[in-house]
Amino acid sequence: MREPTVLFTDRLEAGRRLGARLEYLRGQDVVVLGLPRGGIPVGAQVAEALDAPLDVCMVRKLGVPSQPELGMGAIGEDGVRVINQQVLRGGGVSPADLDRVETHERAVLAQRAARYRGDRRPAAVAGRTAVIVDDGVATGSTARVACRIARARGAARTVLAVPVAPWDFPDRLAGEADDLVCLATPADFYAIGQFYGDFTQVADDEVTAWLRQAAHRHERFAGTGPGTGRPRSPPEPSGCAGGSPSPRARRGSWPSPTAAAAAGTAPATGSSPRG
Repeated sequence: MREPTVLFTDRLEAGRRLGARLEYLRGQDVVVLGLPRGGIPVGAQVAEALDAPLDVCMVRKLGVPSQPELGMGAIGEDGVRVINQQVLRGGGVSPADLDRVETHERAVLAQRAARYRGDRRPAAVAGRTAVIVDDGVATGSTARVACRIARARGAARTVLAVPVAPWDFPDRLAGEADDLVCLATPADFYAIGQFYGDFTQVADDEVTAWLRQAAHRHERFAGTGPGTGRPRSPPEPSGCAGGSPSPRARRGSWPSPTAAAAAGTAPATGSSPRG
């Protein structure tokens, strides 16, 4: 069997390359919305490249009870909900099973939103370009929910940007965003993690630290451009109407998270596959 192709060393490299691909948005009124948990370190690199604020876009995959990593849908803030009927039928999921999973995931979503943001209000999206970032797309359920959240909050334009996705990525998410940006759409796609050298799960404390560091960076250096003395390691963690999609599939600094963690300045990064 052929060894899987590793396209990215880790999420930080993927984010830097994605940020370079999105350079055309620099100078616009942009807000970057990272999907937790693996989309946050990727989004942090994009936000730095675009000199834009970073916020978390709260979504939760609804996993098939017998195979939790397989998404049968997703939910998000503001009551947004997407269900994949094909997966429901294939997995033999009953309405009661779906309700049970959704109830649990909504409780987790509310809990994590409070933990990640703390006292901060969600970033203003109305009238802005919302760049929705994740570490990859598999079924597309969580990305679809995130795009709809951004639209519901009044985004003037939505851009869904990921490092890697299946070859039919533009078809799966057609009409969900104004722009679809993807660095690689390999034909042999089985799971997001197969294309990363390091796909370590991202912890909640790391998400909080990335968001806090990004907020501090944007407050101090907004408008100064990258590379002008801005801090590049997160602090120690404490205790998606209109427009046809425009698919773009090309391969696209922070120091190594391991090195930063060893220096006591950052958490090691790494998330489990989602939809």
